[in-house]
Amino acid sequence: MMKHTRRQMLGRCGTTLALAALTRPSAALANIDPSTRHIATNTYPWLTFARRANRKFERHTDPLLSDIAATGITGYEPIVEKAQELVGLEERLRTHQLEMRSIYVNSVLHDAARVDESIASVLEIATKAKPLGTRIVVTNPSPIRWGGLEDKNDAQLRLQAKSLDLLGAELRNLGLTLAYHNHDAEFRQGGREFHHMLTESDPDNVKFCLDAHWVFRGCGDSEVAVFDVLTHYHGRIVELHLRQSNGGVWSESFAMQGDIDYTRLFDYLDDQSIHPHLVLEQAVEEQSPNQLSAVQAHRQSNLSLRKALA
Repeated sequence: MMKHTRRQMLGRCGTTLALAALTRPSAALANIDPSTRHIATNTYPWLTFARRANRKFERHTDPLLSDIAATGITGYEPIVEKAQELVGLEERLRTHQLEMRSIYVNSVLHDAARVDESIASVLEIATKAKPLGTRIVVTNPSPIRWGGLEDKNDAQLRLQAKSLDLLGAELRNLGLTLAYHNHDAEFRQGGREFHHMLTESDPDNVKFCLDAHWVFRGCGDSEVAVFDVLTHYHGRIVELHLRQSNGGVWSESFAMQGDIDYTRLFDYLDDQSIHPHLVLEQAVEEQSPNQLSAVQAHRQSNLSLRKALA
């Protein structure tokens, strides 16, 4: 499933990013105490390390959660495809002293024949995740053709934005927050898909999970694009997915300095009194250095980020 949601670079963004109205920080953000922020990790990077080592990988299992706990990371953001995956997870999280403040789910919101089923599935998952401590539901609406160069047309983009807003409203009724997540493909064709999702949805219904490195890569390895997105949409950010690279290649462990100046990014958010949920997603790819195990890399990432926060 993850080969679908983490795609190779598919194109370049337009020469300029479409302008979008500045949005105000949400009331929910104002209530987050910076001192209580903890660091979580998404399922995806662990999958990439397992693939590199030619090891079998299973999500949400005791061995995986044990490895996460061994790094000092205290949060787990699982990728959940079906509500049944959450059965028994609460006990395993408790055993390894991990919190699950957010979950990542896929959705299909551009296809009229599938929208209702997809929204119902996300809501079922969210309903079962909430008692486990989940407060943020992250989604990236699926592209038309995984790994291809086919873009959604205007009618599909309008339907997707409307459906995303509806999903966000339904999650708000459950006391949960929907966070729109970007990859690189949304920045093709001048970034029209990315900008339309945030321009045409209600800021109260649809928040933003900024994945800075997918912005960077989707716009031709441009840090300028990262900070333009940050400037236009900072008021909707409730979560960060954190990944670093050097020379365009994903590094093994997260560092504040590299292709993206995360010190500058964090300082900007701090100046706005915005303190998002932090999720490490320091994955590896074919050209990445191969010197650390998954546990070693995540331990270094955790230490680097905690040092920066301190």
